[in-house]
Amino acid sequence: MAIGGTIMTAALHRPVCDLLGCTDPIVLAGMGGIARSELVAAVTEAGGFGFLGMVREPVALIRSEVAALRARKIERFGINLIPASTDAALLEAQVSACIELGIPAIALFWDVDPKLVARLRAAGIIVVCQVGSTVEAQAVEQAGAQVLIAQGVEAGGHVRGDRPLHDLLPEIVAQTTLPVLAAGGLADGADLAAVLSRGAQGAVFGTALIATFESFAHDFHKQRLVEACGDATVLTEAFHINWPRGAKVRVLKNSVTRGAHGDPFAEDRRIIGAEDGRPIYLFSTDSPLRSMTGDFEAMALYAGTGVDRVGSVTGAANRVRAIALEAAKLLEAKSV
Repeated sequence: MAIGGTIMTAALHRPVCDLLGCTDPIVLAGMGGIARSELVAAVTEAGGFGFLGMVREPVALIRSEVAALRARKIERFGINLIPASTDAALLEAQVSACIELGIPAIALFWDVDPKLVARLRAAGIIVVCQVGSTVEAQAVEQAGAQVLIAQGVEAGGHVRGDRPLHDLLPEIVAQTTLPVLAAGGLADGADLAAVLSRGAQGAVFGTALIATFESFAHDFHKQRLVEACGDATVLTEAFHINWPRGAKVRVLKNSVTRGAHGDPFAEDRRIIGAEDGRPIYLFSTDSPLRSMTGDFEAMALYAGTGVDRVGSVTGAANRVRAIALEAAKLLEAKSV
């Protein structure tokens, strides 16, 4: 059944939908730079839940993006922060602003601090933590997380663990009473139906929602996703500037992953682009955005293993509704 442009079915509804305040258990990953208010709004208005990707972003941008969402009457959304890749003073400013603004949910990733979780919980914020192992899932649950994201090694962007989602997900579901969202290589309704059948309460989509009109990714990145085949991605440590050493990312293969630019960890830094006067360095974790200029081919082109099933750039609402409809039909057919 369609309500206000969203897809609403009993087959898809899970308790996490009530907690987050969405119709369908389709969650937009808080991709740094890419997941801005335009994309979050489109996903939300189609029935899903969106995280603004505010990693290392100035507080002024957080405020303006939140204001843009609220101007569209969107009140249920989240913000993604990553303490491990953020200067301590900036992180404190971000967290203070999120509390002041009454952000409904915060997603955390990579070396989660229990004190930060407690602080956010005390402010009435729903704390979502992405994890890559059962041990990490136990740790963040003990710290007070309210929702877990089980991230398989198939995920695009920064990858915490080394296990396939189909192995990791059921183990995390079995050991917790918290709602678990699945992430990693998911691209369509069949993927959503599959993870729901394995005990997840929802799915987190990244790559499929980069390739939308509303994402803040540069058109170069979107086109590369559309053109990619099944073996187009690779895990690499080459894109490391701005993050702790040893943090792997899954990206589309390019001149960097082929080793054409030399040692990623050499002391010399080469500028390959710019964004509003800020230099973009070769081997940095920056991905091409609308606001950037430079050598996009040599930047981090984030993509999960499901990229071969992202065959076009379309409206985010259309993609969310298509995912919901396909998943609902599959689950309803299975229950007959």
